[in-house]
Amino acid sequence: MPEYEFRTIVFPRGAARSAIRQELADHAEYGRWELHRTVVYMSGKQRAWLRRKIIRVPRPPGLPSL
Repeated sequence: MPEYEFRTIVFPRGAARSAIRQELADHAEYGRWELHRTVVYMSGKQRAWLRRKIIRVPRPPGLPSL
């Protein structure tokens, strides 16, 4: 089962949809984040959870452990 790391981004009440969309697109394109969940609160604040897979590189057998 894959392991994920998460990042939360909070947008203020007056944030434009285009600005939110651009910010999420930048995180997806340059940081390899994917949109996991979004919530719009009654106060107008929006919160987005992003996630990406944790890639573990196996250690070669000849290297000493740290």
